[in-house]
Amino acid sequence: MLKKLFIFVMTLIVIIGGTNMSNAQINDWDKTFPQSDKVNVKKVSFKNRYGITLVGDLYTPKNKTSEQMAAIAVAGPFGAVKEQASGLYAQTMAERGFITLAFDPSYTGESGGEPRNVSSPEINTEDFSAAVDFLSNQKDVNPDEIGIIGICGFGGFGINAAAMDTRIKATVAVTMYDMTRVTANGYFDAMTEDDRYKLKESLNKQRTEDFKNGTYAKASGLPEKLTGEEPQFVQDYYGYYKTPRGFHSRSINSNGNWNTTASLALINMPILAYSNEIRNAVLIIHGEKAHSRYFSEDAYKKLKGDNKELLIVEGANHVDLYDNLEKIPFDKIESFFTKYLKSTK
Repeated sequence: MLKKLFIFVMTLIVIIGGTNMSNAQINDWDKTFPQSDKVNVKKVSFKNRYGITLVGDLYTPKNKTSEQMAAIAVAGPFGAVKEQASGLYAQTMAERGFITLAFDPSYTGESGGEPRNVSSPEINTEDFSAAVDFLSNQKDVNPDEIGIIGICGFGGFGINAAAMDTRIKATVAVTMYDMTRVTANGYFDAMTEDDRYKLKESLNKQRTEDFKNGTYAKASGLPEKLTGEEPQFVQDYYGYYKTPRGFHSRSINSNGNWNTTASLALINMPILAYSNEIRNAVLIIHGEKAHSRYFSEDAYKKLKGDNKELLIVEGANHVDLYDNLEKIPFDKIESFFTKYLKSTK
């Protein structure tokens, strides 16, 4: 049983941790994707309902008119920063005629919150609503035409936000993880109640030590080098976060570690409890070959109404939908938001 628990913990930290990497790209454009000449981008900040300052990049089409426009807030993957996948999505959707905001969630990246590298189902859900607060008050944005895109773990938090925040008129969840489910139950719900109890015992013991030491123990993460014996999805994560393809110095998954005890809130507070009550449109996108595909399929089963859709991308794995422009269905995402955000005009 202890061996099984150890394997689960070591597997889980791949998605909620990272280790040091010293070589970061240094230039004026600090993103992991090329800069577009079709959009303007500026750094912005705003507070969430808990008083935490969030920092984001606001992308605006250069050819925008004087009319108010539809807007999209983007976050994720879990442990990533706005200079990675969420920024790529935001820039691409701005090229396609939306005002977009890619932001760092609380306790990560350039956003505020202490201690650093902490996750919270409540606060990470709130972060999306705070982004809607910000966008709703921009003079160029139509407050009745705001959607969100959540990637990986923030796909789950995005759907959770849509269940609570009726201002979110359309939601796209891409390569989604339910972080509360995987933390509490393990992959494919393989953890038993006894396994979970032992994990909680270990984490709470660590809390005592953290308080005594005045510091927070760090979770392990991706290896510095691959042996080739890792599961394929671990190799896929490494190929994004630990190589020039997707590495960013502020990204937890590239160059940092989650706090070990950050898992406690995820274990205890499941999201998606009221996702069946979402009335606005939802598009869930996942890769055919992704190890995480079942999260999206199960989340889709709970949704009701004829404005909900599940799209499985042929041949794509989990990480392909972070940045693979041949796999990410941007045409579909554009048509979805055009239909459900702009159709009222």
